[in-house]
Amino acid sequence: MSLQLTPSIKYWLNFIHPVLMWALLALSIYAAYLGLQVQHTRNAKGEEKKELIKGRYNIRHYQIGSILLALMVTGAIAAMAVTYINNGKLFFGSHLLAGLGMMSLIAFSAALAPYMQKGANWARATHILLNSILLGLFAWQAVTGVQIVQKILTQA
Repeated sequence: MSLQLTPSIKYWLNFIHPVLMWALLALSIYAAYLGLQVQHTRNAKGEEKKELIKGRYNIRHYQIGSILLALMVTGAIAAMAVTYINNGKLFFGSHLLAGLGMMSLIAFSAALAPYMQKGANWARATHILLNSILLGLFAWQAVTGVQIVQKILTQA
């Protein structure tokens, strides 16, 4: 049994992943801001700390991170599925490899949460390092993704 989609549907499926990923890139930047606020709250003293705690940055950072994990992995798998549906193959290249690496980084980073909640500074430092690398890869993915979208548009 093969999946039969109209050419129009197959064409427009190409754009769901890029739009989702640009939204997730923006959300990732917001998550990084929240993470910095968590760190600032942790290091603050007295009245400043009391005020920062009201921002609930730790809870918001954790919630946004969970959403990012779910949507990034789902979006990457869906993109590979759409590519395969439309082309009968995946295009092996830097965009695919970096995307797979990003999925690994975000999963590893999220897996550190229980250790960070118990106060493990090694986990916190590793989380920050992994997410910094992830954000850099994500920005690079955005650029290469635009190049792929441009190629799709010129072939239409």
